[in-house]
Amino acid sequence: MSGTDDVTPATGPLDGIRVADFSRVLAGPFATMMLADFGADVIKVEHPLGDDTRAWVPPVDSNGMGSYFASVNRNKRSVICDLHTDSGLAVARALALSADVVIENFRPGVMEQYGLDYASLKAERPELVYCSITGFGRLGGATLPGYDLLVQAVGGLMSVTGSPDAEPSKVGVALVDVLTGQNAVVGILAALRSRDQTGRGQRVEVNLLSSLLAGLVNQASSTLATGVAPKRLGNAHPSIAPYETFRTLDDPIAIAVGTDKQFSALVQVLGLPELSVDARFKTNANRLAHRTVLEALLEEQLETQSAAQWTARLSVARVPAGKVNSIVEALDLAALLGLAPVVAVTDSVGSRVSQQIANPISLSDTPARYLRPPPLLGEHTGATFSRP
Repeated sequence: MSGTDDVTPATGPLDGIRVADFSRVLAGPFATMMLADFGADVIKVEHPLGDDTRAWVPPVDSNGMGSYFASVNRNKRSVICDLHTDSGLAVARALALSADVVIENFRPGVMEQYGLDYASLKAERPELVYCSITGFGRLGGATLPGYDLLVQAVGGLMSVTGSPDAEPSKVGVALVDVLTGQNAVVGILAALRSRDQTGRGQRVEVNLLSSLLAGLVNQASSTLATGVAPKRLGNAHPSIAPYETFRTLDDPIAIAVGTDKQFSALVQVLGLPELSVDARFKTNANRLAHRTVLEALLEEQLETQSAAQWTARLSVARVPAGKVNSIVEALDLAALLGLAPVVAVTDSVGSRVSQQIANPISLSDTPARYLRPPPLLGEHTGATFSRP
């Protein structure tokens, strides 16, 4: 298959940085898409059958591509390399040695089998930054499968997610993969900055379990401070009240009261001003101690009007509140607020248009650019990838 490469990369903060992307599924592809949005030339190295998520359909986008794959693979070029063949391995190795960054998420030891590991590549390219993503690290957890659901379970996230009277629950997206992908981006950028100063590359390692434990922030800190594992509180907060969802006349509403002043404003709007001077509720610590009673009093009033009515009134009083939106409603809200949450990514001839969630990072001088829709499998096989 002849390669195509008819889009000129935009100038961006990572212009001139090439990434050989051997990762699949979510954490690695998310990381490389973030790098590509800011100008890195990302070459996605795929098995002849492609990234696993190409087959995760339905749903599909308007181009018939799996929406899961499309969500994390824009701005990249796709090259097929069968690592089980001499020719495919030769192409993969050449790509790796032409790159500034190699990223992979194979099981520990797999890249060594192909001579694509950090030590082998570093011997020929000492300035290489090499990022490995694993589920549980390269030591005692090397053989454990790195699936997001599994890590949410064994990493403690499910133990604090869900209602107290229901079974533990996972988060509604593969959040641990996303956190790990973000950590990979930070590590890669830090290593590139170090290379600017020293001329030497280095190995970057991130894993799902460590990323989750760091992402538990206050819940992990509480455990360290008290020696007691936090319990599930549903949508309530372990340290603040009222900070949760409540029933209204129609849809649930989230109310996030973080200060005594906000609490006073909340109960004024609800027609319960006496609660602000009630000894049970005057301080956050008091409100936490009497959370159940407070919840019942607030919800009794909230159920008299709609979520939209309460949101409007509470917003005027500067009380953080909002209806629990669907994703469609969330996108509409972001658009209404001028955040431009959706971008249309078009190929060079306008034959493929992919609707994408915009990069969340805004740079004033070198913003994210959207030059290529998610690539077809092997779309750029045969293109020239020698170092500039």
